[in-house]
Amino acid sequence: MAEKQITPEFRAAFVGVFRATAPRENPNGAKKYSIRAVFMPGTDISDLKKAAASAAQEKWGNAVPKTLRSPFRTNEELDNPIPGVPDDAIVMTFSANENRRPGVVDANLNDIIDESECYSGAWYRAQVRAYAYDQAGNKGVSFGLENLQKLRDDDALGGGRVPAAKAFEAFGGSAG
Repeated sequence: MAEKQITPEFRAAFVGVFRATAPRENPNGAKKYSIRAVFMPGTDISDLKKAAASAAQEKWGNAVPKTLRSPFRTNEELDNPIPGVPDDAIVMTFSANENRRPGVVDANLNDIIDESECYSGAWYRAQVRAYAYDQAGNKGVSFGLENLQKLRDDDALGGGRVPAAKAFEAFGGSAG
């Protein structure tokens, strides 16, 4: 079984780590917690690539399928590229089944319980585990999400809503 590992830091898109949801393409499908990890160009993801290769080797031995679905995609390869992300950034999806909600902590290891603290655009690290799958003719490698650590805030990504404090300037008039 593949070892759990800590990812390099990444910028998040499509953060769904507090409520499990069904995939858009299959609304009746299994609900999952998920986060899309955007690794900026130059980020060393060689350990994740080794873990993916190891998971494939563990499942198929020397007969790894040539048409294996890769968990590593550039933003420009996505059906819907993420606005504000470089075309050559590597985008991965980490997910967990509905019965295995990931732990979520801040940079000081305090539990995050307020959903609004975790949003697309903030920076994170994740504890993940690579696994290979073979379901209904789809063969590939993916990464299970175990835990998530929010490292710092940044501007919202992907056209997300701007926090109210950044949308306005202080107003000096008297209230009503």
